[in-house]
This record gives sequence, structure tokens and C-alpha cells, in this order.
Amino acid sequence: MTQIRPAIKGDENAIMELIQALAEYEKAPEQVVNTAEALGQHLFEEEICKALVVENEQKIIGFALYFTNYSTWKGKCLYLEDFYVLPEYRGTGIGSTLFDAVVEIAQKSGVKRMDWQVLEWNEPAIKFYEKKNAVLDPEWVNGRLFF
Repeated sequence: MTQIRPAIKGDENAIMELIQALAEYEKAPEQVVNTAEALGQHLFEEEICKALVVENEQKIIGFALYFTNYSTWKGKCLYLEDFYVLPEYRGTGIGSTLFDAVVEIAQKSGVKRMDWQVLEWNEPAIKFYEKKNAVLDPEWVNGRLFF
């Protein structure tokens, strides 16, 4: 049986494995410097982010990690940092249900907007978001500093 639930302490190792799988899919595994320990601290102690997990027969097969951010134009927003389901479970509706669960959290929390990024070469993800009637904005260029 498959269920979506909030991440709980102890899920951080499985989530990190999925984060690494996502990084490999995005051709950047060497860029992951986060650890399960740090993720657990950020999720459950500092509470700077939250996560939902998809569990199938007691195995975590997907996750969505998000946090509240702020827009000077809109106010409180939700940022979906990462969203991933193992390849063998795609096409079953699990990803759609997980995404919809995050949308529901955003709506219930009263945010004005939900944001995320998708790589321009990731056609399956782009098509998925288009089916959700998402606006994929080609105008904005991402800025980033690393420390």
C-alpha cells in the first residue's frame, strides 16, 4: 500500500538517498554536500524546511521538500525545493498525488504563490508540470552564490 505522509525523524537517510538519486539523474552527483545528519537537523530540529514522503510497503520511494519563502510583491509563498519519485514508480500517479499534496499544503497555509525550478532539458518534468497548468517562466535568470 502506498501512502503520502509528513517526514518524521528517522526518514532523513532515505530522503538523502533519494536526493542523491535525483542529483545523479540531473548529472550532478558531486554537487551534493548535504548529509543525512544535517538534513535531519534542518527538518526536525531547526524546522527550516519540511518534507512529505511517499512510502510503499515500508520503503520510501519519493519525497517533496519545501519551505516558506517571501515575495516583496506577493507576500508569503511556498518554495518546492525538490520533488522526486524513483523511476520504477513513475507513470502510476504517485508523483501527481505527491505534487497535489504539496499544492494543498500551499493553499491551506495561505501562500500567494508556489514556486519551483525545472531544468530546461528535463522534458518529462516539464510535461508533468504543464499537465498541472503550471506557468513555466522563461524570462527569469537564476542568480546564485556559493559559500
